[in-house]
Amino acid sequence: MSKKNEVKVKKALVVTTVASTLDQFCMNDISILQETHKVYVAANFKFGNNTSEERVKEFKSELQTKNIVFYDINMNRNPFSKDNLKVYKEVKKLIEINSFDIIHCHTPVAAMLVRLAARNARKNGSSVVYTAHGFHFYKGAPYKNWFLFYPVEWYLARYTDVLITINTEDYERAKKSFKAKRIKYIPGIGIDIKKFNQKKVDKIAKRNEIGLSKDSYVVLSVGELNKNKNHETVIKAIAKLNNPHIYYVICGQGVLEDYLIKMIKELEIEKQVVLLGFRKDIAEICKVADVFAFPSFREGLSVSLMEAMVSGLPVVCSDIRGNSDLIKDEQGGYLKKPTDVDGFANALQEIYMNKVYRDSFGEFNKLAIEKFKIENVISNMKNIYLEV
Repeated sequence: MSKKNEVKVKKALVVTTVASTLDQFCMNDISILQETHKVYVAANFKFGNNTSEERVKEFKSELQTKNIVFYDINMNRNPFSKDNLKVYKEVKKLIEINSFDIIHCHTPVAAMLVRLAARNARKNGSSVVYTAHGFHFYKGAPYKNWFLFYPVEWYLARYTDVLITINTEDYERAKKSFKAKRIKYIPGIGIDIKKFNQKKVDKIAKRNEIGLSKDSYVVLSVGELNKNKNHETVIKAIAKLNNPHIYYVICGQGVLEDYLIKMIKELEIEKQVVLLGFRKDIAEICKVADVFAFPSFREGLSVSLMEAMVSGLPVVCSDIRGNSDLIKDEQGGYLKKPTDVDGFANALQEIYMNKVYRDSFGEFNKLAIEKFKIENVISNMKNIYLEV
């Protein structure tokens, strides 16, 4: 075939600060792009969210199997790290060499570096898409978050062809304040309701496996053991209830594990709190729980909360951006301030005592989650990629 008749292969680049974000949140976008583009990804594969070395190797192998080109770059989550100056140059060079048609960035640091690095590329026809998985500035956020992150997002919006927000608060703020070419709302990364519901579980056997009796009342939380996920509030609420039949199960690992273990011992509830660490069977564990507790300080649009809703669980969660998009107070559960130990305790007690509430809240959540299903998100993303 002559050069004149060669069909130009379209290229797309997906960039995140750490590879675990690619793994957990970007694979559907990548699959969509692969229908029309040769896909490249770039991220730091060396650290992030307690990802094991084994999982990193597995993920690299999966990318190769799917014919995705990956670049391991030393990006640092700290925006002031000197490493990121070198990363900026690497990303800029990568963009210039490949002439990508679409560049899709996620997470604040990656989005900052990519949008700066792609300024010339945009003049030559590249389109820059940025998915904000929850701005670090939000109602009730610390002033330093507004001081550090808001000016950066405000300035860089001008170098963004499509800014995607995943909750209504971020969408309204972006529409009002940012000058991106286009601003879109998409309901998170979506949830595969059919796949989640296909999971069948023997409730008694599963409870035995994780050290619970068939008659125990199970409060479940899923999330990294860190300050933001705020498991401390629910631990204190469980102690306050002083009910030996109520157990608290936490799925997740993280830097605060020793701190939380010490707190649990001091409150003398070691027999009621089960730390399961990182789990791959969240769908099964949701199906043997009675209520989902989610006291985070900050969320974009939580996948674990959506999974709890699909499972038909009533929810007690923090009244914050993202959570309030998903849970309707006194319909799907209760919304409380993140540090309101009494509020969480009272709400958990109310649901424990009232089976009618448990059932009605759970049924409400199963219906409410329908609009967040993966099919809707995929359809919206396909349209966005077609339009850029």
